[in-house]
Amino acid sequence: MFIAQELRKKSIAEYLLYMWQVEDIIRAYDCSLTRLRREYIGRFDYDDDQKEEMTDWYGNLVTMMNSEGKREGGHLQINQITLQQLEELNAQLLSSSKFPFYNAEYYKVLPFIVELRNRGANKEENEIETCFNALYGTMMLRLQKKDISPETQHAIQEITTFIGMLSDYYHQDKEKPLEFD
Repeated sequence: MFIAQELRKKSIAEYLLYMWQVEDIIRAYDCSLTRLRREYIGRFDYDDDQKEEMTDWYGNLVTMMNSEGKREGGHLQINQITLQQLEELNAQLLSSSKFPFYNAEYYKVLPFIVELRNRGANKEENEIETCFNALYGTMMLRLQKKDISPETQHAIQEITTFIGMLSDYYHQDKEKPLEFD
């Protein structure tokens, strides 16, 4: 919860990836708040009030996952909305002539997106979601200490730069709306 709050302020992309990880953590504990409290939250070195806040936060997420049918997979509506906002901003940035560096980075990353889709990524999902799935998948491989090929590392580095730019524009737009054409 505390990490999520800080990430949301700092980087919407990191926040979204973190929230996807939280969804997976909740699933790993069978969407059981009792298990989360005992086996996960209890491991943190927080005082009782902080643990209670975390328990409330995870409890709300468990409730949402259950009510939205996300126990087995998929993303919570709150996370889908954030992704949709990023997708819409991406479209606005690409259609504007005021953001040439963003456009250049997009076209630099596009071949990697096409390659991911050719290798089995969901062809129905938006390009931004494809990027996030690639970043999340790579993050999971790193956590599992699995090898990542140099080609994949290069692609992920480019995707990271692109999504980082999108995240920066998202925060700029929230502070003072960006002017498109």
